Amino acid sequence: MGGAGGAKEELGVVESREWYLSAYAPDGVPTSEHLKLRTLSLSLGPDSIPDQHAAVKLLWISVDPYLRSRMTGQEEGLYFPQFELNQVLIGVGIGRVIRSKSSEFAEGDIVINLFSPIAEYSVVPNASLRKIDADPTSKISLPDYLSSLGVPGFTAWVGIVVLGNPKPGSNVYISAAAGGVGMVAGQLAKLKGCRVIGSTGSDEKVKLLKEEFGYDDAFNYNKETDFDAALSKYFPNGIDIYFENVGGKMLEAVLNHVNHGARIPVCGMISQYNKRWTEREGVRNLLNIVGKEVKMQGFLLGSYFDRFGDFMEEMVGHVKQGKIHSKHKIYNGIESFLESFASLFSSSNSGKVVIQVV
Repeated sequence: MGGAGGAKEELGVVESREWYLSAYAPDGVPTSEHLKLRTLSLSLGPDSIPDQHAAVKLLWISVDPYLRSRMTGQEEGLYFPQFELNQVLIGVGIGRVIRSKSSEFAEGDIVINLFSPIAEYSVVPNASLRKIDADPTSKISLPDYLSSLGVPGFTAWVGIVVLGNPKPGSNVYISAAAGGVGMVAGQLAKLKGCRVIGSTGSDEKVKLLKEEFGYDDAFNYNKETDFDAALSKYFPNGIDIYFENVGGKMLEAVLNHVNHGARIPVCGMISQYNKRWTEREGVRNLLNIVGKEVKMQGFLLGSYFDRFGDFMEEMVGHVKQGKIHSKHKIYNGIESFLESFASLFSSSNSGKVVIQVV
């Protein structure tokens, strides 16, 4: 696991394994027919690194549902373009700087890259890197930077704090509540004094939401045959904020239970990702957002990067004080990417999926 060792790094050439897309997958969960692992020789010698670039050894990689939308071969108005065939995949990664061609980074620095090649070694521009605190005595682990302090946490914070604007006593519903985004969204809403209910795919995860993440209640959507009846039971006073992460039948049911002036921040619709758009479930009661003056808003993190400093200041405090914590599903070795990616679409998965590369 982990490719070449330190001796080869010093020589300047390494064997680096990387994942690439060999064929688009318009529907279904991508398989080994679409995602493949290959080994390349990569020069990391001083003459091979351009100015204002760094050679990075990958330590951790985040495995996220949004990557699925880049593998269909169909442009559907999403904010990221399709992956190019036979090119290395890109994700969010944490790595160690091996060599640097600038004064900004030094050998040994631990960095996070929002646009990291899913490869054991890479040469990347300094502009894509940000140093993170790797002090082993800190209460923040490296995987935390890929979950509560990373893209999932920032997504949850924008949706709940910025767009949801919760007030104490608000009734908040989180779908996909045990996933990387949902687990943080629910905890943030609780910190704002809200009553929080989540839905998830197993009884084990229902227990997790209530016992570890402090949800007031939760239900297993695989056991509830009538979503309307379930929401009537859990929200007798209606829904003020719905953090939308699922789409389809669940969104339709929610629209029958929203209160006047409800907010619905939309970060994704995972139940629809593996279907062609012509086969996805429609929503028949959108007129409800007119009569109840509901604000339903999709959002992209790129539009809120000016708030990232506010997010980090608030969330680092929460994490260090133990007010927000993450659950990680850790896979080992870069070779586990395909298995870990498929797990995102399984109802048995819970927590933030990450890979420890070395």
